[in-house]
Amino acid sequence: MCLAGQDRVPVTIDYEGSQYRAEFWEGQGREYENAAERIALRHLLPRTSRRMVELGAGFGRLADLYAPYEQVVLLDYSRSLLEDAQQRWGHDPRFVFVVGNIYDLPFADSAFDTTVMVRVLHHLVEPQRALHEMRRILTGGGELILEYANKRNLKAILRYLLQRRGANPFSLEPWEFVPLNFDFHPRHVEGLLGEIGFVLHQRRSVSILRLPALKRLLPASLLARLDGFLQVPTAPLRLGPSIFVRVTVPGERGELTPSLFRCPSCHAVGLQEDGGVVWCAACGQHWSRRDGIYDFKNPLTR
Repeated sequence: MCLAGQDRVPVTIDYEGSQYRAEFWEGQGREYENAAERIALRHLLPRTSRRMVELGAGFGRLADLYAPYEQVVLLDYSRSLLEDAQQRWGHDPRFVFVVGNIYDLPFADSAFDTTVMVRVLHHLVEPQRALHEMRRILTGGGELILEYANKRNLKAILRYLLQRRGANPFSLEPWEFVPLNFDFHPRHVEGLLGEIGFVLHQRRSVSILRLPALKRLLPASLLARLDGFLQVPTAPLRLGPSIFVRVTVPGERGELTPSLFRCPSCHAVGLQEDGGVVWCAACGQHWSRRDGIYDFKNPLTR
């Protein structure tokens, strides 16, 4: 992993070669969480978008929600996960598949009017740096739909007050409960967003019914419907294990940069492409475009 102009490189979690889709989602009892997150996104996503990107898109679990949009970019750090997404959605010419680093996104400034990131922030040791990148690639008036793992969720509060177990849910600092897995206090995340220049418009408290007993007793579809009714009324309390927010870049809706990509090495725009190879005329770095996937994680040696 490379960060241009940075001496210290944040550690990045890598799902390359994992069976994330089969081992975490399909048949793993997370039908309720999946449905509840889709309800939140349907309410928060804009009705139209000229060009949007999902960061940490994985195998394209949520990609069907972007059907109204003119161009959809799915980015992940794992090529193997994106290969699954490409097999599912590659028939649609609106989709672009990109392997890249969230700390140094291979996209031009103001390239998008919509950015989505779900189930990724909790893996970031330096979330502020990634949020700055999201701000950079959004045009004026652009929207960011962000999900994060909530440190002060109801279950964590009860566990701490009744059993004195776990981290203090009321303290603002992130809690790394296992390596590269962080829970965040809502005030901490919203503070970062405000410092970077985002304006908060909506908040939803999601998966508040994520309790083993409820999941055993009630069908996932019913739990999700109940969750959908509770997401807005409980949002001010911010007690759900997942919090979704919609924030915007101040200003009127701006024009998008014609060039989608910028060089991850020198940050020049206007990359060239020919015969499955992408290169930067400014610094001479080369990357591959193979099987419909741009790979800006592994530069080619020339």
